[in-house]
Formats: sequence, structure tokens, C-alpha cells
Amino acid sequence: MRHTNVSDLSVTQIHQSSFAALKVPADLVAVLNAQGITIPTPIQAATLPDSLAGRDVLGRGRTGSGKTYAFLLPVVARLVASNRAAAPGKPRALILAPTRELVGQIHEALKPLAATNGLSTMTIFGGVGQNPQVQNLRRGADIVLACPGRLEDLIGQGHCNLGNIEVTVLDEADHMADLGFLPAVRRILERTPSNGQRLLFSATLDNAIDVLVKKFLHSPVVHEADSAQSPVSKMDHHVLHIGRESRIPVLVDLASAPGRTVVFTRTKHGAKALARQLNKSGVPSVDLHGNLSQNARTRNMEAFHSGQATTLVATDIAARGIHVDDVALVVHADPPTEHKAYLHRSGRTARAGAAGTVVTLMTDEQVRDVRQLTRAAGIKPTTTKVTGASHPMLATLAPGERVLVPGGLTLDVPTSSPQRSSKPKASGAGNGGGGNGGGRGRGRSGGGRSGGPAAAGAGSKPAGSSNRNRRRSGGPSTGSSTGSSSGSAGRSSGGHSAASFSSHR
Repeated sequence: MRHTNVSDLSVTQIHQSSFAALKVPADLVAVLNAQGITIPTPIQAATLPDSLAGRDVLGRGRTGSGKTYAFLLPVVARLVASNRAAAPGKPRALILAPTRELVGQIHEALKPLAATNGLSTMTIFGGVGQNPQVQNLRRGADIVLACPGRLEDLIGQGHCNLGNIEVTVLDEADHMADLGFLPAVRRILERTPSNGQRLLFSATLDNAIDVLVKKFLHSPVVHEADSAQSPVSKMDHHVLHIGRESRIPVLVDLASAPGRTVVFTRTKHGAKALARQLNKSGVPSVDLHGNLSQNARTRNMEAFHSGQATTLVATDIAARGIHVDDVALVVHADPPTEHKAYLHRSGRTARAGAAGTVVTLMTDEQVRDVRQLTRAAGIKPTTTKVTGASHPMLATLAPGERVLVPGGLTLDVPTSSPQRSSKPKASGAGNGGGGNGGGRGRGRSGGGRSGGPAAAGAGSKPAGSSNRNRRRSGGPSTGSSTGSSSGSAGRSSGGHSAASFSSHR
């Protein structure tokens, strides 16, 4: 097993490389260039020479390090080179991921690469009817992206056979282990040809991953990219020591500042309840957790991508499975129970080298646990005693004018009508989230975030104008003006299409 660390490469070596120099096929380079992706990230620069050469690769990189393209490019290149036809029910490449959201977002990045070469793709996951998936398998798919549970179901029913798989990818392998998917993953890998190429990518390489590596990877090359550009070092970590009665007012204040915010809770019920409280307080919010149907997950994520919802309240399902650029602030409303969860949650911001702010709310009863948590995570946060929403530290953490929408975000899903609309609307915003604006920027003194024009939202929908048209709250504004920045390292917080996140993959 050959082991390399990207930290062994100089910054000049990394940034002087190009996808063409790494021997990525010219047509795939053209697809990347069309999306403004021209310089490989460290994990891409390290792994692509080996993966394109057909070797098994074990890649370690934190979320946002660019792992997605590190495996998509060699998958497409290999299938094009072998030039075989996909047989009904027998895909040629398999990409496994732990969550439906991650499968969907990998698929969005894959589609333009596959289309350029005439490759067919499909997704397989639970929470939706299996019939369309069965029909797609029967038509023949070159590349299948799947969650382990539903894929095993379809294999067991005889709808899918993995005997023709040429390359298998495991993404977020450590998260699959955390979710208890490893037995299913092992059974699935055992159904793929032993001489096929296997690429395993993970944020951490622990004993659970070693089991997969030893059994299924052949003389893998190991590349680690954490130390070259660890996003943890580019985040500002803060702990706010609060009383229980201050929790909601503090969250409302932080989330009503300009910029996208992701708030994490420990339980599904907590996420649902908190999203309801934030909306009631005037912060357009959506929730994401395991109790939601797939349609509800998709609807809520579209609202967050487009900017119609400015805050996403999520359980740990989103810590590893969601890739959204330009998240200015991550708030641990409930501190996680262990440091790996803290790092993965916090990775929703400071993606691809950008700056970001992470805030943990801590009550008196949680002081000891939070101290142990941050010590284990290897960070030294700034701790501030906050007595309420008027504390000046809140404006420092989330600069900009606080703007509230009476009623928050309401989803136009009538319960009494058979015709349901999945379009979210901002209550009191005047036009229900239409229009072409919607990006929010966060100014930050000394090199922080700044607002810019918003790009189109997910699914090529225009970013919602509801954020610009929101009625201002009667209270005094705090911090700098919306979208202003005195720093030199500003960042846009506008919406992005699904494909546009891929520059950070």
C-alpha cells in the first residue's frame, strides 16, 4: 500500500496543476471549464493520476475538499475507454453514498460529464416508489448511484445484477459506518467483480474503514488531503454560554442576519419544533430530518438552495449528506455528542477554503461536555457569556441588518386538496419568492463575507426575491448594512444551481 499526504506537495505544485496535466480527457476538462472549474483541489490533484490509471484508491479529505469530482472523472473516463453497452439490469459503474440527498447531489455533478459521452445514469434510494427505478434498470443504465438499503432490496428482487460492474465508488465511507450500513455495503461489494476498480473516499480513516479496505481494495494508493487545506483552520469557532430562556431569542437574532444559516439539533422532533419556532418569529426556515418524506426533503432543500428559506434546521443527516455553498454561519443549537459530528456539522461552512463562522450554544449543564467536545475536536473556541439577543457579540458573529418576515416561510401544501404544490412561499413577502434576486451577503470586518448578486437556485429556478422584499422588523438593526463588508476577502451568499455547487466538490 503506497501512502501519500497532500501536505508533502508544495502549494505551488498544487495550484500549477491542471485537469489536463493530470490526464483528464479533454471533453471532461471542457465540461469543467464551462462551469468555471479550472484548478484541481488538493485531493483531486493527488488522486486523479492513480484513479485514472485504473488503480484502487483510498482518499481521505474533509467535506468540501473536492472528493466528488475526484471519483466522478475517473468513473466516466473508464467507462468511455472500455466502450461497452449497458445491459438491462446490469449497470457498469456503481457509486454508493449514505444519504438520498448526497446521492442526488452527486448525480447533479455527474449528469453533464455523462451526457457529454452518451452515458446513462440513474439513482436508487428509499423513501420513494421503486417502480421508476426498476424501469430505469430494465432500460439499462451505465452508472447507478445508490443508497445501500434500497439497492439491496432491488438486488434481492432480481431487478439489479452487479456482475458487470467495472468500477465501484464508496463516498463518505465513514458516515456509512456511523449509520450502520457496513454489513450491507460488504454484501453489495461481494456481488461486484473482484477484478473491478474500487475507489473509497472518506473524511476519516478508522478501523471500520480498514475492514473494507483490507477485504475489497487491491494494493490501494492512499492519499490524505486534510493537512493541506483543512477547513477547520479557516473557521471562527465560538461558544455562547446562555441561559435556557435565551436560546430562541439568540437563534432568531443570528438567523435573521444576512446570509445562509444552518442550525443543527440533536433530534428529529427538535429540528421540526425549532423550524416552527423560527418561522413563527419571522425567520424563513425549513427543516431536514429522517421523519420527512422524500418529496418534503426535496421541497425544503429547494427552498434553501433558492434563498426562499434563509435557515435550514437539521439533524445530523445533513452534516455529511448536504453540499450547499455559501453557508455563512453554522449554529449547534444542541451540541453534538462527539467531536466527529462537530467537525462534520461545522463543515457546512468554510467550504473550498472560504471563511466561515461556527457557533455552539452552551447552557450551564453543558459546560463540561462542550469543553471535552472542543478539546477532542482540536479547536480553541472563543467563549462568551450572552444574556440575551441584545448582546453585541451576536452582531459580531452575524453582521448585518436583522430582517424578519411576519409568519416566516409557509409551504403551499393544502391538506384538503388532492392537488399539492411543492413551491414554498414566504409569508408576508408580497410575491411568494418569485423574482430574480434573493442572495444575501454577510459583511465581516477584517476579511469576511460580502453580498453579491445571486445566481439561479436549485433546478435552475430563480433565487427567491422574498429575502429582499421581507418586511423589516420594528426593532433596531444591529451590525453593518446588508451585503456590506470592510474586509478584503468577501464572499457571495447568493443561490447556486445544483451543478454550480460542484466547484467545491
